[in-house]
This record gives sequence, C-alpha cells and structure tokens, in this order.
Amino acid sequence: MASRRKGRILAFQTLYSWEILQLPVEKVLDFSWLGAEKQAALGEELTAFSRLLVMGTIEHINAVDTMIRSHIEHWDFSRVNRVDLAVLRMSTYTLMYQQEVHPSIVINEAIGIAKEFGTDDSYRFINGVLDSIRKTLHNASSA
Repeated sequence: MASRRKGRILAFQTLYSWEILQLPVEKVLDFSWLGAEKQAALGEELTAFSRLLVMGTIEHINAVDTMIRSHIEHWDFSRVNRVDLAVLRMSTYTLMYQQEVHPSIVINEAIGIAKEFGTDDSYRFINGVLDSIRKTLHNASSA
C-alpha cells in the first residue's frame, strides 16, 4: 500500500529530525518541521500511521537501541550514520513490537528507504542488521 510506504518514510524522517534537531517529541510529531505546504498535504491516515511508528519507537528507544547494538558487528553504535539509525530504529521497533507486520515487509521497506535516502552501502548494512534481528526474534519466539 503506497500510503503505508509514505507513512514509513514520514516516520523515518520524523525520527531523523528528532535525533538531529533534538526537538521534544511533541514538536516533531506536529510535523511543523516539514513546512506549512508539505504539512498541509499530509492526510490523517498517513500522519496517524507515522505517529504510531514514531511514538512506539521513542517509547521503546532503550530496548530498540539495545537490540540494534547487539546486532552491529565490528561497528560502534555512535558511528552509525544518522539516516541509517533512523531507519534501523523504526524497523527494529516494528520487528519487536508489531508482530502482525511480516518481517519481510519490514526489511524490504527499510531497504527501499535506505536506497532512497541513505548512502550507497546503507541498504546492505540495514539488511544485514535487520535480518540478524529477525532471526534472533524468530528463534526467541520458537523457543
């Protein structure tokens, strides 16, 4: 569904803005950082879906970051590109707390967003980390 993709992109951009601008959650969730014209073009369904992803991610940020840290091999968490981190946080939250969304959808959406907004290697890095998280969560639920 195209609106879900747009909602995920908006959520990723919101998490990125929250991280970079160090704004309070309420401020990033009003989407005023987009500018009046873009903000006016957002639909209610799109903003509601994005807010759900952002609020859930921020609410569980410690658990999400811990999960990401434990799956980054040979890399320091503080050095992760902020675009990649925003995509990883949103996607990890979804994998951990929204089991109704199939993991392949989460990972494919993350790869698509990384290809569009990240560096040339972002999508490979994100795919590897999320696939490792997926396997860990699957093994934990199967045990």
